[in-house]
Amino acid sequence: QVSMVESGGGQVQAGGSLRLSCRASHETFEPNVMAWFRQSPGKEREFVATLRWRDGTTDYTDAAKGRFTISRDSKHVMSLQMNSLRPEDTAVYHCAATDRAFFWSRRSTFAAYDVWGRGTQVTVSS
Repeated sequence: QVSMVESGGGQVQAGGSLRLSCRASHETFEPNVMAWFRQSPGKEREFVATLRWRDGTTDYTDAAKGRFTISRDSKHVMSLQMNSLRPEDTAVYHCAATDRAFFWSRRSTFAAYDVWGRGTQVTVSS
């Protein structure tokens, strides 16, 4: 069973940067859409950014716009460059993907993705 594998989390001070990466556990997995969600203690999982694999179309939550950049690094690797980090960005960041038919209007809902990673911790100190 395929899953997503995240890397690149860590601890930084406010204003710093981190780069998260994500790849599928099996190279035969051909994603249609890949995305990042995050979850803080006591909060629901929330959408961060998404990337449509075939044409590079992206979308971001308002909190990420202008600070985060989602990109396709290679055939199998997606990354999230996070700049100007804030303490409120502290969370476990999960990579999500699907290779099935996808309605772009649902891009920010976690139910639209059926392959997930275990997450990587990002901690931003003030």
